[in-house]
Amino acid sequence: MDLNKYMLSIRFLRQGKLHQPSYKIVVIEKTRPPKSGRFIEQLGFYNPLTKEKQLKADRINYWISKGAQPSDTMHNLLVRNKIIEGVKVAAHSIKKKKEEETEAPKTPAAKAPKQEESKQEEPKQEEPKQEEEKGEEVKIG
Repeated sequence: MDLNKYMLSIRFLRQGKLHQPSYKIVVIEKTRPPKSGRFIEQLGFYNPLTKEKQLKADRINYWISKGAQPSDTMHNLLVRNKIIEGVKVAAHSIKKKKEEETEAPKTPAAKAPKQEESKQEEPKQEEPKQEEEKGEEVKIG
């Protein structure tokens, strides 16, 4: 199997029961789904509940030298355990809803015109409904 043509990744492979996660640390092709179970080599394990971990540092460094890229969370774990040197990476992205909520209180004046516009639109919508009702009465009678 020629591994040079595949994009390799070092990441977690979830194991364990419901609400009792434990992870294998594996080298896997980037395109494979996370739960496929088909990995190239197991490099250790991590249990987040007990904080127990076992890492094969020499094999991790070998695969990184061959071009395998650790996932963001895996990179942070390797930096924390001093297997690789570097700065931790932001593993989680900020949701857009939170960004919009934080921007809204900064500009309270911007909210006021929007409320006025919505009040002006409401009577316009009610008038056609009344006309339709009158039209229906004429048709029925």
